[in-house]
Amino acid sequence: MQAPDDFNPMPGRDDELQPGLRRILAPNPSPMTYRGTNTYLLGQTDLAVIDPGPANADHLDAILNAVKPGQRISHIIVTHSHLDHSPLAAPLAERTQAKIIAFGGPEAGRSEVMAELATQGLAGGGEGIDTAFRPHIEVEDGDVIAAEGWQLNVIHTPGHLGNHIALGWGDVCFTADHVMGWASSLVSPPDGDLTDFMAACEKLGQHNWSVFHAGHGAPINDPAKRLDWLITHRRAREKQILYALETRPGTARELAERIYTETPAALLPAAERNVFAHLVDLTCRFLVAPQSKLSVGAIFARTP
Repeated sequence: MQAPDDFNPMPGRDDELQPGLRRILAPNPSPMTYRGTNTYLLGQTDLAVIDPGPANADHLDAILNAVKPGQRISHIIVTHSHLDHSPLAAPLAERTQAKIIAFGGPEAGRSEVMAELATQGLAGGGEGIDTAFRPHIEVEDGDVIAAEGWQLNVIHTPGHLGNHIALGWGDVCFTADHVMGWASSLVSPPDGDLTDFMAACEKLGQHNWSVFHAGHGAPINDPAKRLDWLITHRRAREKQILYALETRPGTARELAERIYTETPAALLPAAERNVFAHLVDLTCRFLVAPQSKLSVGAIFARTP
């Protein structure tokens, strides 16, 4: 996590970021959401609402009040189905008759290894899953969503969640929770998959973006640098885990306690999930192996 910045807009206020793009901050600040969820309004006449946000009546009113004469909400686009991004989509659709567009329901895009972990009863941490979420229209990687005056290119970016998408608008990218400036993205199995996360980082890095607009926090004005930081950060953590396993095998919890030596005890469960995400990735790459069935409680060791 980075030091606090000066990003602190007023919740509910309609802030113009550039011609045709506005942001409304939802009133849901927390350790997981920073100042709150960023809801974006794209367009001049037909408006796309990107990530309506949590179930909050005041935020719904703020979105509706931002619609000016001669405008209408024509598209509701949800980047992923966490409780801080998707629940307001259905009430907003009821009020506007706009269709909800997303990659799919809560389990869409989940990798095979994460699906197997889910059958074992492992539940994800973090923001919480909107289990009731269902879009009217499902999109895939490479699809285009368009209306008068704007066009968005769909980029499937699983990792934080299997159904996570980013949206390219020219050289601007709405990265939701995959890339944020104030913190690294949470990757918590079985909802988050680190192998997918790293691949999606590489995919985003193939474009020459001018700015990232994230799901939380301020705009990222040096996208390439931020992507490089994310990849470097994850690779450094991977090296720490491999080094710790050189000494002796251990569970995700034991490794977290050995690596996160200055982390308060209350935060160790989150650290354990982070370590486990790496261990699953390292297992799939045959660099470590569980000494029993792959699970969060398994003992892991370096492979010969």
